[in-house]
Amino acid sequence: MTQNENRQRRRSLIRPLTLIASVALALSACGAPAAAPPGQSGSAAAGGAGSSSVIIGIGGQTLLTYLPVTLAQELGYYQEEGVTVDLQDLQGGSKALTAMIGGSTHVTSGYYEHTIQMQAKNQKVKAFVDMGESSGLALLVAPKNEGNIKSIADLKGKNVGVTSPGSSTDMFVKFLLAKNGMQQTDAAISAIGAGSSAVAAMEQGQVDAAVMLEPDISVLTKRIGHDPVILEDVRSADGLKEVFDTDAWPSSSLYAKTEWLDQNKETAGKLAKAIKRTLEFIDGHSGEEIAAKMPEKFAGGDKALYAKVIEDLKKTLSKDGTFTDDGVQAVLETQRVANSEVGNKDIKLQETYTNEFVR
Repeated sequence: MTQNENRQRRRSLIRPLTLIASVALALSACGAPAAAPPGQSGSAAAGGAGSSSVIIGIGGQTLLTYLPVTLAQELGYYQEEGVTVDLQDLQGGSKALTAMIGGSTHVTSGYYEHTIQMQAKNQKVKAFVDMGESSGLALLVAPKNEGNIKSIADLKGKNVGVTSPGSSTDMFVKFLLAKNGMQQTDAAISAIGAGSSAVAAMEQGQVDAAVMLEPDISVLTKRIGHDPVILEDVRSADGLKEVFDTDAWPSSSLYAKTEWLDQNKETAGKLAKAIKRTLEFIDGHSGEEIAAKMPEKFAGGDKALYAKVIEDLKKTLSKDGTFTDDGVQAVLETQRVANSEVGNKDIKLQETYTNEFVR
């Protein structure tokens, strides 16, 4: 089977369902509160050493990759483990990371790769529970260019949309360019955000292609009335293996400053246990059962459709919250290729993650 045939087969297996697009649109439209500034009620000052009250900043609460963090709260697992959790939707991984570094939150629900990036900047951040085994990203061609862009090489001189500079979506583009023997400057990068702004940028031809996640892919599919052309897609095991040459690529996780973890081991353990229990709940229940536990507004008025979204999500999640050596190594290799700030720096992976709280 040729590479193109393999890609076509893979796309047919993971092609976004138009059926779920309406619920995806509702998800992408959900609002988010701003981060509480330090010193005010709800700020990180309330959760010092040994505290069991924690503020978690989420890099996009309605993005399905972060579903376990909200579900754990809805199931009452945080409370049962003895920790009070305040979830704050910051609508972007880089924003959530910035809030934590600045002291507005204690813990971030974001992508594991950020811990490697921070070590390269001499800042110690450590992930302590893994939720995702795939980044869930796909590189799509804008409708206006569906006949012109058929490969990564065709992106030369084109404008590619990402959520924000330095984000996981940005790193994905840079990695794919390098993997295909191109320079990172061969394609221009534009920040288009996520949700309605990203969908509009693609639909209106403001960019030539873009890296997107669910539910935005399904929203775009609904708006243009057909399946978009996908150049690369790591939402499946086959795609993950083809692009990153790995069976696991740790993505959504809980991470915190190493200093905070050292001072709050008991609290971190409670959080990790709550998430691990949630992952086990997800693995053992249907999409319909899980949807019934989520906030009503997340379903967009149709829990049956929302359940289908969740059922498809389950295959990309970790079963037990642990990181694997091969997985973290794969993320590092991606960063070495895509991120000049990491490059060939001496990165001590054992300092970027731990499984001590989920064993």
